[in-house]
Amino acid sequence: MIQQSSHATDLVPRICLILASLNRVIYFICDTILFVRSVGLASGINKEKWRMWAARHYYYSLLLSLVRDLYEISLQMEQVAHDRSKKEKSPSQDPLVYSVADEETEWLQSFLLLLFQSLKKHPPLLLDTVKNFCDILNPLDQLGIYKSNPGIIGLGGLVSSIAGIITVAYPQMKLKTR
Repeated sequence: MIQQSSHATDLVPRICLILASLNRVIYFICDTILFVRSVGLASGINKEKWRMWAARHYYYSLLLSLVRDLYEISLQMEQVAHDRSKKEKSPSQDPLVYSVADEETEWLQSFLLLLFQSLKKHPPLLLDTVKNFCDILNPLDQLGIYKSNPGIIGLGGLVSSIAGIITVAYPQMKLKTR
């Protein structure tokens, strides 16, 4: 993953992916230490300390992955907006389009429409963002950043697992590095 990340052409995704991968490695080391303790190979390991370290690095990994997703979403939205402005300049478009939206909510409606169109054009990005968002619920709870109930965390885990299964079953749905 780190080697693939270092070949990304855009600086923001490259840094996010490299740092996320490094944090994931630290998470796996912490998790392995917890496993060693749980099977009785080492008894002098402070379980709570290592559990918090594991949760912290998993959180950092997911947070960096979400930053990358948001950056990619902003690029997609920029592209959709650019494509839309090209279409609006064409003479076949009626210049007198009536907008029912109130001026105060028009920016929000425009933003949400642009977001929807961007994610519709790029389903792997939507899937990766949903998966990372659902995954981050658990470490947020473990670290006490945002307490949630077990049902919400379980539902997030279920949705994340389904998203992961989709990327395995349909490799074209896996988010590619640019």
